[in-house]
Order: sequence, then C-alpha cells, then structure tokens
Amino acid sequence: MEEAHSSNRTPLLNNKHHNHLRRTGNVWTAVAHIITGVIGAGVLSLAWSMAQLGWIAGPLAMVLFASVTLISTYLLCNCYKTPDPEVGPVRNRSYIDAVNMNLGKTNARVCGLFVQVGLYGMGIAYTITSAISLRGMVLVANAYFTCECRAIQKSNCYHNEGHNAECYFGDAQYMLAFGVVQLILSQINNFHNIQWLSVVAAFMSFAYSIVGLGLGIAKVVGNGYIKGSIRGISTSTTGEKVWLVSQALGDIAFAYPYSLILIEIQDTLKSPPSEKDTMKTASIISISATTFFYLCCGALGYAAFGDKTPGNLLTGFGFYEPYWLIDFANMCIVLHLVGGYQVYSQPLFANVEKWVSVKFPDSGIIHKDFKLKLPLLPAFKLNVLRLCFRTIFVASTTIIAMLFPYFNQVLGVLGGIYFWPLSIYFPVQMYFKQRNVEAWSLKWVMLQSFSLVCLPLTLFALVGSIEGLITARLK
Repeated sequence: MEEAHSSNRTPLLNNKHHNHLRRTGNVWTAVAHIITGVIGAGVLSLAWSMAQLGWIAGPLAMVLFASVTLISTYLLCNCYKTPDPEVGPVRNRSYIDAVNMNLGKTNARVCGLFVQVGLYGMGIAYTITSAISLRGMVLVANAYFTCECRAIQKSNCYHNEGHNAECYFGDAQYMLAFGVVQLILSQINNFHNIQWLSVVAAFMSFAYSIVGLGLGIAKVVGNGYIKGSIRGISTSTTGEKVWLVSQALGDIAFAYPYSLILIEIQDTLKSPPSEKDTMKTASIISISATTFFYLCCGALGYAAFGDKTPGNLLTGFGFYEPYWLIDFANMCIVLHLVGGYQVYSQPLFANVEKWVSVKFPDSGIIHKDFKLKLPLLPAFKLNVLRLCFRTIFVASTTIIAMLFPYFNQVLGVLGGIYFWPLSIYFPVQMYFKQRNVEAWSLKWVMLQSFSLVCLPLTLFALVGSIEGLITARLK
C-alpha cells in the first residue's frame, strides 16, 4: 500500500525512501502553513485574556509567549536533519522522530504522548470554536455545500429583535455538521498535498482578525475613551482572580501551538537554500505577524469593552452591528477552522497509521487500497485503515466537544498541557545533545534556567484552567 509506506517515518525509510519525495514548499507556503496553524481559535480569546491580566501584564504575557515560541523555533529547526542540521543524511519527518534520534526511545514515547494529546486536543478545540459560528453545513445536489453561521443566526436575531433579546441556539447540531465536513476532508492522506488548504485558511484568518481589529477600533472611537485598567477585571474574591489569571495564561499559551507542527511543515520545503534557514525566515515573519495581530486584537477588544469583554471576541456578541460584517467574519472563522483542523490532524493520522502498518506488515486489509467512484466526482483511493481510524478520530473529537463546550477553559487546559514540554523542555534537551553542550557551562545554565522558570508558569495555567473547566461543567 502506497499510503502505508509513505507514512512510515522510521529513520531508515527517511533515508532510503523519502529523499526522492518532491518537496516544493518555500518561505511563503511555510508562512501560510504556520499562520493557518497558529492564528486560530486562540486569537478569539485574547481580548478576554487581556481583560483578566490588565494593561501591563496582558501585553507582557503575549510578548513573553511569542519570545519563547521563537526561541523554540530556532532550536527545533536544527533537528530536522541528523546528525548535521545542514547536510545530515537522515530526515526527521515528525517531532517524535527528532526526539527519538536525539534523546532515545523513552523520551520519544513521553514526547509522543504530549504530541498526540496536543494534536487531538486541537481537533476538540476547533470543533467547539466552529460550532459557535457554524449554523449548518448541508450536502446538496451536485456535491455543493451551503453553510451559514450560528453566530450569523444570532447576530441577525439581535439585529431584528434588539440587543436584549434572548437569542440562544444550541451547539450540538453545529458540531455534528462540522464533524461531517472533517470526516470527508480527513480522507486526504498526505500532509504535503494540502498546501492550497493552508493558503485559503491563512487568508481567512487574516480576514476575520482584520474585522475584529476594525470593530474594536470603531467601538473605542464610538465610546470616546479607552476602557480597562492596569489590574484587569475586578472580582469578588482574590481566589477567583487567581483562577481567572491562570486561565488567561493558558489561553495565551494555546495561541502559540507552533511547535506541534513545525517539523512537519519543514518537511514540505525544497532545498537549496537549506530547510533550516528557510524555516527560520518563515518563522520570524509568521510569529511577528501573529504577535502583532494578537496584541491588536487583545488590546482593542479590552479597550472597547473593559470589564464586559466577552470570552470570544467575535461570537460573544459585544459587537452587534453592522451585523452583515459580523456574519462575514464568522464565515471566515468557519472556513479557517475547517483547514486548521486538518493541519493539526494530518500529522496524528500519519503517526498512528505508521505504527499500525509496522505492527501488521502482512495484513492485506491494512495495506490494500480500493478505488471508489462517485457520481460527478473523480475516482479516488480508499483505504480501510484510513477510513476506520480517521472516522473514529473525528467522531470522538466531536463527542468530547459536545460534552465540554467551554471555549476559554478548554483552550486553557490544552495550552497548559503541551506548551512547556513541547515548546521548551524537549527543544532545549535536543539542542544540548546535538551541540554537545557541557553541563554547567554558561549556555547550559542559561537554557536550563529558561526551562525551569517557564515550568511553574505553565503548571499554574494548567491547574487554573482545569478548575475552570470543572466549575463550568458542574454549573
């Protein structure tokens, strides 16, 4: 089976089989992939995060997480090829492969757990976020789709009935509709083949971010003054404030999930120039652009609403008019998250299918492709393993999202789980191994201190977000 062999990412196959793959990516396709993966659900919660932290701590927290992500990027870019980052003969085509080659199998297993949980969690978060905007997506004649947004439905209700009207619409059917779309798209069998999806999704993310910025500016101008305070939103108790601050940090951490897919993106790049140099350039451009948008969206949202800043800037309905512009922004959110879901899911699909293929090398069912021809559509290959596993994956993320449809809390939990191990610990340890950094040297002390300082911050965000999730579920 072609798919089974192409997804087998052992070092031997990397060297013998994968070097002939035609990698055509460049700086700008990498930027598109990064922006698609990074500017997503997280940007919608940043105004709320800023409101919890206030005018000083909020921007500083965003700059801090952006700086950590950029440092992580520079460390990880060197891990794509082994043993030399420029001309190494072995390509590590996934994050787990890089950890395995540099730190051994035990560390790779631990890392794999965090990676798969992170990728899986992204599917849940994107399903929740899309359900807030998605009203329905129905397959009609001649394979066309029609879709409207749940947020569009609500904004039109507020426009027609007044801002105080009870415009409540459930989420379950919208999550199911999103799941159906992802079930179809998940049958794309190779991450290299969805660059067009990333480009479209990147444009969508810029579109709704710009709409959010414009509405924030208009709201501030309309108010005639800037709302908010240095200390952030006031709470009735100190404990409540502490939990909200921790959730805000978790949401900001979630907004920088780049490490999860960096090496997969790097594997799409052509050379020369070296993939390492191209990836660093793309990362600087992307992280600078996303951080600028994050600061603007967070600051303008907080300046516009102050203590009443909604958890989701565009669908929390601090904005009501012009309703047609909010409709457009939420359509862009849906289209972006459709692509973003696949950007994060495809690496997980490849990892699991690789493991099953290696585990059962002689299985005819697993390794055989079947051609399927539907009316008005070109013939395509269908594989039993791919069909079954990816169907179970999409169904499970949809069910969990329906059980825990709590936007800010879920984002905070995910950010707290994966940020430190994947963006800090493993990149630092791989750098030590690759560069043979001596213990207690200046570089060793600085990077270890960097890692240890970030650990309690991430744990604080994780614990607070779990508390918020439990509290929301018990209400």
